[in-house]
Amino acid sequence: MKMNTIAAIATAMSSSGIGIVRISGEESFQIIDKIFKGKGEKILSKEPSHTIHYGYICDGDEVIDEVLVLIMRGPKSYTAEDTVEIDCHGGILVTKRILETVLKYGARPAEPGEFTKRAFLNGRVDLSQAEAVIDVIHAKNNYALKSSVSQLEGAVSRKIRDMREKVIYHIAFIESALDDPEHISLDGYQEFLLQTLEPLKEELNLLIKSSDNGRVLSEGIETVILGKPNAGKSSLLNVLVGEERAIVTDIAGTTRDTLKEQIRLEDLSLNIIDTAGIRNTEDVVEKIGVEKARNAAQEADLIIYVVDGSCPLDENDEEILRFIENRKAVVLLNKTDLTPVVTEDMIKMRTEHQVIPISAKERLGIGDLENEIKTMFYHGEIDFNDQVYITNVRHKNALMEALKSLSMVEQSVKEGMPEDFYSIDLMDAYEQLGTILGESVEDDLVNEIFSKFCMGK
Repeated sequence: MKMNTIAAIATAMSSSGIGIVRISGEESFQIIDKIFKGKGEKILSKEPSHTIHYGYICDGDEVIDEVLVLIMRGPKSYTAEDTVEIDCHGGILVTKRILETVLKYGARPAEPGEFTKRAFLNGRVDLSQAEAVIDVIHAKNNYALKSSVSQLEGAVSRKIRDMREKVIYHIAFIESALDDPEHISLDGYQEFLLQTLEPLKEELNLLIKSSDNGRVLSEGIETVILGKPNAGKSSLLNVLVGEERAIVTDIAGTTRDTLKEQIRLEDLSLNIIDTAGIRNTEDVVEKIGVEKARNAAQEADLIIYVVDGSCPLDENDEEILRFIENRKAVVLLNKTDLTPVVTEDMIKMRTEHQVIPISAKERLGIGDLENEIKTMFYHGEIDFNDQVYITNVRHKNALMEALKSLSMVEQSVKEGMPEDFYSIDLMDAYEQLGTILGESVEDDLVNEIFSKFCMGK
């Protein structure tokens, strides 16, 4: 049987100003009493909760480091258990040495995500809030961070709990009526049920639709740069990345393979792929690169088509214009610093996509590109006060299953099925929503979720 008190290093394993060793469990204070030496023989287990104490961590007579120790009594702690945090100097060796000492005196190593798992199991957070913790850690942009913090504060939980309350009311009413038909009548109830289901289904649909924005918020926009050879695709990538990542020459066909980068444009994250120039070629290697470019573009959320404004449009441009016809795309008219051969009007005659003049060489027009991408992917102002965004695939699947169950209830009502059929599907919807909060999930799923967390969290 595993020991009940756990410990781990809660900061990154690198040379830094500070390191934190976290302890949680019923023996936390006993352990810190054995290894902490403060001024005047202070005993931390007798000190008030949520206080910080200066002293030294010692293994017997050996002083390991000068520290500050924070003590928190459960349930008013992250895990809802007695918790101790040791703030030491941030060297790798000293932090590991303190952890080894904590383990020597009674704790066991924490598993990945075990502190947050205990917070969930102890009722400190629900499962959607626990999952938001790892999303905060991995947030790639300000929108993703705000969305994760909103979920951590309970935005998703409140919405789901409200819907579950409405569903459980109807389950209870139907069951009561079936058990006691003399006192509880179901006459006219079907119409009332349908009126309740309609706004519930609308809420579910809105949440499911928000997952498109949610995925973009959390994972970034899968973006492919297309264009003819030497149109300035690699120059654009270098401008966006902020360093010389792609080889830029005047020789057409320099880029033979796809080049991937993740970049931030203020609040946006782009998972951006520079591709080989689209053209008919006999070069075997370049031909493979062109095929890779087409395949990458098929899977992209966004295509940035770079047009060389200093050269006439040709059949390769026409091919790309046909390819992006029904896709999310933006056209960049590049090389505006040179004498123009192609104008905005010439391109607008061939496409309905937004055309933005830029000069990758002079770094002009990049702000307009960012604003256009925001308009394309974020419908209206991103607001985390009332709007809930679903960023978790597991949550989306549960919402879709709940919606399916409510639709089956609606169908049963319209087909005149007995009321106990409604109850079965309503209970399915209730349980599917409960999986988001962790109120009806298997242990294996809980273990899988927390195994993805970093150590010490």
